[in-house]
Amino acid sequence: MTVESTAAARKPRRASKRTSAAKKPQSAEPQLVQLLTPEGERVEHPDYSIDLSAEELRGLYRDMVLTRRFDAEATALQRQGELGLWASLLGQEAAQIGSGRALRDDDYVFPTYREHGVAWCRGVDPTNLLGMFRGVNHGGWDPNSNNFHLYTIVIGSQTLHATGYAMGVAKDGADSAVIAYFGDGASSQGDVAESFTFSAVYNAPVVFFCQNNQWAISEPTERQTRVPLYQRAQGFGFPGVRVDGNDVLACLAVTRSALERARRGEGPTLVEAFTYRMGAHTTSDDPTKYRADEERAAWEAKDPILRLRTYLEKAGHADEAFFTALEEESETLGKRVREAVRAMPDPEPLALFEHAYADGNSLVDEERAQFAAYQASFADSAEEGK
Repeated sequence: MTVESTAAARKPRRASKRTSAAKKPQSAEPQLVQLLTPEGERVEHPDYSIDLSAEELRGLYRDMVLTRRFDAEATALQRQGELGLWASLLGQEAAQIGSGRALRDDDYVFPTYREHGVAWCRGVDPTNLLGMFRGVNHGGWDPNSNNFHLYTIVIGSQTLHATGYAMGVAKDGADSAVIAYFGDGASSQGDVAESFTFSAVYNAPVVFFCQNNQWAISEPTERQTRVPLYQRAQGFGFPGVRVDGNDVLACLAVTRSALERARRGEGPTLVEAFTYRMGAHTTSDDPTKYRADEERAAWEAKDPILRLRTYLEKAGHADEAFFTALEEESETLGKRVREAVRAMPDPEPLALFEHAYADGNSLVDEERAQFAAYQASFADSAEEGK
């Protein structure tokens, strides 16, 4: 056997070892913080404990039910042509309500475009979320009134905004914290990596809350990363934790701990809420094209709302009268949202050019005049046709 043939024979074995080594992290079962099982059984965790009253538990359940009802109404309104688009949170209620209720009033939130439950927790009127999706405004609320920033469509950019804001909070000497929401798909964006770097180096008081709903539109998580997402934080020098994203109690406990850590000046934390998007990515998406019905059915058995209801009933923390009253409240909310959307006035067409620059701009003025002339041409045509 020649030296060349011996070396060639060895190559496949070396490649095989590299391949198996690369796959090792994927096969390891990630740790998952859970306080409430899918069967509605209360369990304990050595690092995260929580003690809530029956009233507080009912409040979390109410938050999730009303958020889901609002979300369902918005989806229906889009199907009826009242909204141009909608990004549903169906299945992610526990991740959003749990983390949202962990916040203090002086904390600041930087959302994506799907954090309807967090907006609810921050006191943003649900109807204000719909103006942008109807195309009548650019947001609909004052971010500083609720410490809840406007929805961000550009994937991942809000993590940089949150990091910069958190760096400012630290320099001001405040003890508040910042939280940035993003999805598993956004975790592959360069903006997110840059925000991890800056927040770690400057010890920024920020919590990165990643809702891993398993699908970045049509790409599954395994096509995005070879290790669990929360482990990425280690490479940037700060801790990461994976929490059961369908367990509202665990999401509350883990997020509260991460926020307190940030307030103590110990820097950022990455929280990966392991959950599932039970609906479409947006109303322009058809998930049946890329995922199996069996997968959704398996996750429906882990429904966050059903899980908490089971616990409430078993523990005697809620009776049938509570659930009946909540159902009536949810229907009232749905009706209010319907009526509010249909009553939203269309903006003046030329308002498009307002607030582009604080002191005006000659190019914007020129474009405004051109658009005004274009609009006026329709009126002229209508007059000539009479």
